[in-house]
This record gives sequence, structure tokens and C-alpha cells, in this order.
Amino acid sequence: MSSGHIFIGEIIGTAVLILLGGGVCAAVTLKHSKARGAGWVAIAFGWGFAVLAGAYIANGLSGGQLNPAVTLGVAIKSGDWSNVPVYLAGQMLGAIIGATLVWLAYYGQFKAHLTDPEIVAGFDADSAGPMTEDGHLPGGPVLGIFSTGPEIRNPVQNLVTEIIGTTVLVLFILTEGMTNGLALNGLGIFLVALLVVGIGLSLGGPTGYAINPARDLGPRIVHSLLPLPNKGSSDWSYAWIPVAGPLIGGALAGGIYQIAFA
Repeated sequence: MSSGHIFIGEIIGTAVLILLGGGVCAAVTLKHSKARGAGWVAIAFGWGFAVLAGAYIANGLSGGQLNPAVTLGVAIKSGDWSNVPVYLAGQMLGAIIGATLVWLAYYGQFKAHLTDPEIVAGFDADSAGPMTEDGHLPGGPVLGIFSTGPEIRNPVQNLVTEIIGTTVLVLFILTEGMTNGLALNGLGIFLVALLVVGIGLSLGGPTGYAINPARDLGPRIVHSLLPLPNKGSSDWSYAWIPVAGPLIGGALAGGIYQIAFA
């Protein structure tokens, strides 16, 4: 695989991942969406199918890693770090493109949602939003479409939750069997997609299971830049957790693989 193929594959695959994953969050959240209120199970399966589509599309070009934590784990397993910057650059750019496409696909729904008095009541567009029962300020009424946030804001617990979920994901990928150290086979991609659904259902409740730094950071950047009325803050005080947690989890999975399976 050339660096050019890796870069293009990761851009396209990650863009599809975020388009479909962010799309299901938008579908469940936004007013005048036919899927509004469908709930967490729909979101978990939506993200699983998003991984399936993105990874299959990118597999032939880049191996469909689509996740800096996966890239880190693969590099620790293989010892080859030469293309890590290319993977990371493609993943971040793809995540930004995918989040922008979600906004375009739901443009009318975003406008209706964010100008509805019942939706924005209690949200201050210049602050992080209303105080919740556990005493923290979350993002505004659409931040959850773009990025993750905790139900209970406890940085240590939130970080540990992301580490655990990502370790399970990356260790599964490393032990499932890699083609040339880079690409999962077709069945492997399907199994990873099912695992993402399982992680969402089992471990996604506390933090929304980023388990992918690009998945959270890229769309959060888009949220901060888009001209959305009454959108609230992008909650940058929390943003380091869904980046650091998955990277630690990916490194931990790589270390476990080297100790137990290599």
C-alpha cells in the first residue's frame, strides 16, 4: 500500500464512518427527523453499520483502520511506524468531512431544531448549556450529534471507561487476524462492526463511547466552526478525554498483544 492510497482510503472510509454514525445521532436527536427518539439501541446499531461501511470501502486502499487508536495498536504489534502520520492525517480530515456532510444532509432539521423555542429553552448560546443534576455544564442541544459527552462528569471514570472500551476493540482487531499486518478480511470487518454495536450497548452508557479520537475531535471541530444558531459550546474542557482515553486503550491493547499473543 502506498502512502497516497492509505491517505485517500482513510479519508473516504472515515468520512463514511462519521457520515453514517453522526447521521444516526442526528436522526435520533433532531426535530422533524422521522427517526427522532428512536433511542440508544438505534444509535449503537447505526454506529456498527457505519464501521462496516467505512471499513469495507477503505479496506482495499488502506486496510480501513479509520481510528488512530487502531493505528497505534497495529503499529505496536507490527513495529512499523512509517505510515502512522499518513493514517492519522487521513482519519482526521475524513472525520471533518463526514461531520460536515451530516450537517448538509440534515440542514433543514438543524435549522428547525435550533430555532425552536422548546428545544433551546434553558440553553445559553454563549455558555456550555444548562446545569445538569450532577452539576456540570454540557454542550448545547446538538453537540451530541458531533461528539461524545459523559452522563456523569468524572474525569477519572470517564477516562477509564474510554480506555476499557477501546482496549476491547483494538485487542479484538489485533487478535482476529490481520492481512499483511494492515487489513482485516471481509469477515473480520463484519465481526468488528458487531463488536462496535456490542461495546455501544455494554459500555457506551457512561460516556457515549468515542473509542476513536478522530471520531470525536474532528466532528467537535466542525461543531465549533459551523454557523449554527443557539448551538452552545463545543465543551472543549472534556475534549481531551475521548482523545487520550482511546489512545491509551490502543497502546494498552498493543502491549497486551505483544505480551500474551506475539
